[in-house]
Amino acid sequence: MAMGRYSRVDGKKSSGYGLTITIVLVVSLSLVGAWMFMSSWSAPTESVFSSSQTTKDVETTTKTDSTNQEVDQTSKSFPDEKSEEKEVVTESNEEKPEPESSGEKTEQAEEKKEFEDKNGEGDRKDGEGEKDTEPESDETKQKEKTQLEESSEANKSEDGDKTEENAEENTEKKTDGENTEENTEKSSKDVFPAGDQAEITKESSTGSGAWSTQLVESQNEKKAQVSSIQWKVCNVTAGPDYIPCLDNWQAIRKLARKHYEHRERHCPEESPRCLVALPEGYKRSIKWPKSREKIWYNNVPHMKLAEVKGHQNWVKMSGEYLTFPGGGTQFKNGALHYIDFLQESYPDIAWGNRTRVILDVGCGVASFGGYLFDRDVLALSFAPKDEHEAQVQFALERGIPAMSNVMGTKRLPFPGSVFDLIHCARCRVPWHIEGGKLLLELNRALRPGGFFVWSATPVYRKTEEDVGIWKAMSKLTKAMCWELKTIKKDELNEVSAAVYQKPMTNECYNKRSQNEPPLCKDSDDQNAAWNVPLEACMHKVAEESSKRGAVWPEKWPERVETVPQWLDSKEGVYGKPAQEDFTADHERWKTIVSKSYINGMGIDWSNVRNVMDMRAVYGGFAAALKDLKLWVMNVVPIDSPDTLPIIYERGLFGIYHDWCESFSTYPRTYDLLHADHLLSALKKRCNLVSVIAEVDRILRPQGTFIVRDDMETIGEIEKLVKSLKWNVRMTQSKDGEGLLSVQKSWWRPTEVETIISAIAKEGEV
Repeated sequence: MAMGRYSRVDGKKSSGYGLTITIVLVVSLSLVGAWMFMSSWSAPTESVFSSSQTTKDVETTTKTDSTNQEVDQTSKSFPDEKSEEKEVVTESNEEKPEPESSGEKTEQAEEKKEFEDKNGEGDRKDGEGEKDTEPESDETKQKEKTQLEESSEANKSEDGDKTEENAEENTEKKTDGENTEENTEKSSKDVFPAGDQAEITKESSTGSGAWSTQLVESQNEKKAQVSSIQWKVCNVTAGPDYIPCLDNWQAIRKLARKHYEHRERHCPEESPRCLVALPEGYKRSIKWPKSREKIWYNNVPHMKLAEVKGHQNWVKMSGEYLTFPGGGTQFKNGALHYIDFLQESYPDIAWGNRTRVILDVGCGVASFGGYLFDRDVLALSFAPKDEHEAQVQFALERGIPAMSNVMGTKRLPFPGSVFDLIHCARCRVPWHIEGGKLLLELNRALRPGGFFVWSATPVYRKTEEDVGIWKAMSKLTKAMCWELKTIKKDELNEVSAAVYQKPMTNECYNKRSQNEPPLCKDSDDQNAAWNVPLEACMHKVAEESSKRGAVWPEKWPERVETVPQWLDSKEGVYGKPAQEDFTADHERWKTIVSKSYINGMGIDWSNVRNVMDMRAVYGGFAAALKDLKLWVMNVVPIDSPDTLPIIYERGLFGIYHDWCESFSTYPRTYDLLHADHLLSALKKRCNLVSVIAEVDRILRPQGTFIVRDDMETIGEIEKLVKSLKWNVRMTQSKDGEGLLSVQKSWWRPTEVETIISAIAKEGEV
């Protein structure tokens, strides 16, 4: 490096040269030189170090570690240098000669470098500014981690700025220890982070638009994606009835069909981003309770079921309506008579009191579940898609809880030991085959002490086939320790029903002479249900009162507000003790629903029947709506805390689901969707455009979508729904949190997108 003309080394050389001429001159010049030297060195030190520091800033990429040492000493010598920063920046733009570092300082720097090399800290700085910066960065990282854990991140712009600072520091390392507070002030004004102040000033003044931040780039790209979305209508074989994970013909045509694998979920690799068409002549659904008796034919334009099952009073065609007399295969004379017959057969069933939440297998058009509402019972009905054309779609259009599912090779998407009663009225499921694997799956889902009601033909017919099935079922249920409580005949409908009860202790299991069916391994979690293969085994029941399932829940309706006893000593989702957490959540949603949702959003609740909470925690939202004439499907995402057993304990029901995939329901089946801090977490795993396309698929025209989330996510969702031409009814924000309420429109795009995976070949349908 070239020596500066004010270097002390030059002074020493002049003095040394004078000593070689004459002793007299040495003495004289030494005295004069000493005086001049002391006078020169006593010049204002502050300006010297400030100029020196600025020089080092300009030449960041070429300086050695000796420069770092000088800067470190400068920072320590001038802790109040903030007042001088503006002067430093101004001087750096002027071409002033500046003193170079002394040999003494260079020697110190070399010693420091040697020390750092020995300790593996060659690039580390000891300046005060660096010490101040490190804990601030750690705090930021910890904050982000906490936000991720709570699934309610708040991606504020200042967090993005800090992230950008770290990224820029990795490419152009900071070479001085300037005051951190001043650097932070500069970073909020300039594109680059604090560090090289001269270059910051130069770059920001000559071309502030030449560089961008990751935050700005990401936000711009999100806006561009939203603004560039060109929605198209899905061109698929299923047309207006498209269910992506059940209509994946690319997967279905490769499957065996022995165990109904072709009716199970097989989602396409990429979730569709197109919109499902409306049936021609579609109208707003008829309100409950009239919808239980009739629906618009054009909304579910399928005639086959009326032709095949009309004589059993399932469904009939009547002008522009499809009508439902309330019958079924096993209750031609009406579901209410059949419901009362079952209770008379075994009074301990106690509809709406002891028995609150039930599962109806092979539901038909779900008239059984539809009329159980009159007995304060929630029945979740399911059947495979297309086994009887559109039976589940009929049920949902009527306002009755139902879903497309099948008992095949995987567990049902419910926790273990949650249903009070499971019902099968000629549901066409071969319970007795393959070691009773399918009946053992019902045993997993059935609460200890719960009932299985079976009114299929083997119970009362004497054909060779029926007698054989009855004998096999009798042997299987005895081995499972199910107790046959009664068999009674309904004289009016000419059918009989058998009522079994699952044991509440392990006494019978322990006394069996043969371990067949076997007990499940202790490591087998009965609550694990998402894409878990079926196993022909039984889980032991809980016997300790502190364990879930050992004690029957409170009677309805006290049950919905009662904190489950087994939550003692557990920690809640929100960090408090679980029982306190549960109560606080319950009170919170009661307040929100009564003061905001019911009257403050302009929602006509008389048009709301089918509701879904897309991220239920304790079921507080559903519990707060219990007095309205509606039902709520509580969805617990697979990456959220598993609180679904608590929801069932309250006398409500729900399902596990992954919102990166389509839901197992028909299009246009829900009147209101509620997403509380779901989407901000979800967008880290999957594309929000696909998620909103799924929301559009399952929400009815003129239905309501309520979103509670951080403001960044609210902004993204608002742009997306506006691109769908939905009506924004309300937006609110406070402390970084937002609320959005929108109403779906009737709009459908004109362009079409063909989904190859959903196109069936000739003869496949």
